[in-house]
Amino acid sequence: MQHVKANEGIKLPAALEVSGVTHAYGPKKALSDVSFAIAPGKFTVLLGLNGAGKTTLLSLVSHLYNARHGTIRIFGHDISRQPGEALRRLGIVFQARTLDLDLTVHQNLSYHASLHGIGSRGASERIKVLLAQVDMGDRLHDKARSLSGGQMRRVEIVRALLHRPQLLLLDEATVGLDIQSRAEILATIRELVARDGISVFWATHLIDEVQESDHAVVLHKGEVLATGKVTDVTRSAGAETIRQAFSTLTGLKQSSSEGGPS
Repeated sequence: MQHVKANEGIKLPAALEVSGVTHAYGPKKALSDVSFAIAPGKFTVLLGLNGAGKTTLLSLVSHLYNARHGTIRIFGHDISRQPGEALRRLGIVFQARTLDLDLTVHQNLSYHASLHGIGSRGASERIKVLLAQVDMGDRLHDKARSLSGGQMRRVEIVRALLHRPQLLLLDEATVGLDIQSRAEILATIRELVARDGISVFWATHLIDEVQESDHAVVLHKGEVLATGKVTDVTRSAGAETIRQAFSTLTGLKQSSSEGGPS
C-alpha cells in the first residue's frame, strides 16, 4: 500500500489511493487503468473536461458504483471490502443540487445528521458552528428554496462535514454559480484545508480554479495524464502555466472561455 509521509517519521496512509481502476458502461469505457494517490491534508484538483470521467471516478470512490476492476482505498480502507470504515471518512458534495427545497436549512441538516447517528442536541450544536463558519448562521430557519445557488452549495458543504469526515469530495461544486459565488465557495474549502487539515478532492473543468500550491490529477478521456504538485505537472509538460500544461498534455487548443480549454 502506498503511504504518504506526514511528519517526524510518522507515516499515514494516502487520503485516497486509486489503483488500476477501469470502468465501462456496456461497450463504452469511461475509465482506463486509473491510478494515483493523494496526500492527507491537501487540496487536490481533479482536472478534466466535461466527459473526461470525473463524475464516474467520484461515483466509484463514493461507492455509488462498484469498482469491478482495480482497488480504491480511503485512508487505507478498501471501499469494496470495508465500505463502512471507508465511507465514514468521506464527505461528498455532488454536482446536482440535493437539498429538499420545502424543508428549512436546519431540517435538511438535522435529517442528514440523524442518518449518521448524530443525536439531536449534538447535531444542533454542530450545525450552528458549521453554518457560522460559512457565513450562513442567520439562515438556519429559512426554507432551502429561498436560498441562492451559492448559499445552497454552502449548506451542502456543511451537510457533508457534519460527521467530521477526513476526505471531502466535491464534483464541479461551482457549476452554475456567478464569479463571486465561485470564489467564495473555493475560499471556504481552502480555508477548511488550512484550518482543519481536511483532505479535499476537487473535481473541475475550470483551470482558473487551480492554484500553484495545489496538487493535481489530470484526467482526459478516462486516462490519467499527469499527477503531482501543480508546479511539477507544469514543469514536466514543458509549460509555464497549468493552462498551457493542460493544453500540451491533452493536445487541445487554449481558450479563455469559462477559464478552461476548448
